[in-house]
Amino acid sequence: MTRVSDGAIAALPTADDVMNVLRGVIDPELGTDIVELGMARGAVVNPEGLVEVTVALTTAGCPLRAQIQRDVRSRVGGLPGVEKVKIHWSELTQEEKAAAMSKARFNVSQNAPDTAVPPTTKVVMVASGKGGVGKSTVTVNLAAELARRGMRIGVMDADIWGYSVPRMLGVEGRLAGAEDEKKIAPNEKEVGDGILEVVSMGFLVDREETALMWRGLILNRAVQHFLEDVRWGPVDYLLIDMPPGTGDVQMGIAKMLPQAEMVVVTTPARSAQKVATRVASMGRSNYLRVAGVIENMSAFVAPNGESYDIFGQGGGQELADELGVPLLGQVPIDGAVAPGGDEGAPVVLEETPGPAGAAFRAIADRLLEEVPPVDMAGCTARIFEAVGQALANLDVVSS
Repeated sequence: MTRVSDGAIAALPTADDVMNVLRGVIDPELGTDIVELGMARGAVVNPEGLVEVTVALTTAGCPLRAQIQRDVRSRVGGLPGVEKVKIHWSELTQEEKAAAMSKARFNVSQNAPDTAVPPTTKVVMVASGKGGVGKSTVTVNLAAELARRGMRIGVMDADIWGYSVPRMLGVEGRLAGAEDEKKIAPNEKEVGDGILEVVSMGFLVDREETALMWRGLILNRAVQHFLEDVRWGPVDYLLIDMPPGTGDVQMGIAKMLPQAEMVVVTTPARSAQKVATRVASMGRSNYLRVAGVIENMSAFVAPNGESYDIFGQGGGQELADELGVPLLGQVPIDGAVAPGGDEGAPVVLEETPGPAGAAFRAIADRLLEEVPPVDMAGCTARIFEAVGQALANLDVVSS
């Protein structure tokens, strides 16, 4: 047992719980979790809340060690009751390396990757417990800002009923098949020095006002198509605008993308904060890491500098404290946000951004710290190259 901040006692995880959450730590070059690859050798949970994890690398000087270390610490540290995480490093034997390679080849032969999302892509689910908190606004502004900095960013509008991303990003056009591939090509838009790749149900309907009266199984299948049948390019990040709540679609995406990170959007109101706790609980139940909290509609700042807490105050920080994650930022109420969304001009792209645009730029900085891009100068590059060649050979045979 260990004590949490409000004085209650939280049960410690078991060693099996730790190993299960480590299945969310994906070797970025092989696209397989470190448990399946045999890299996670075991875990010991001490009564004081210390969790010791042993991880074996392919080589002792693996450049991806820092990446794996961050992922292990963040995921294990996010389990209730864990006070500290200690990692013991070792190295795979030649036989174990051969076994890992065999597993990677087998996964390729079986099309083990459930999605077309590249293994080097960082996936961030932007989620909320309820609608109306500005989750889509957060998604499109962060995507636009990361692209402005020169990155290739994927945006998947998984809010099938309430799709709004195309209008908010100013992206139009039907989705079409990719050349020489049996895949769907996302719509692209250049932003700054980067590129946005966007997929939404809004590109598949004739009119934006069309109501989709679909039930859970059909909704899940639509999302599955977005993940499996879209030719995602070498995107650095894939931001997913999640539907609000904890329904079938949310759980389906979580199971298909165990390597994903979650960012929870709330407002300062306590009611929104309590509902947002549920979506974080759903994510953690599926072994996703909650990377942080964003408080939207934080306060209104008048031209004279006075601040008005229209929707209350403190909800974002309270939620972050409750979840044990950082508050990535607070976005104030800004009259430019709504017109920018209506016109496909996210406020973060203004030459001199206002209060909300400046807040989104600062949040993007924090997001890059909490969910850093994958460094591909890796220790298993040759293995990854071999897996890629095997996949290419399979494509040739199948065609």
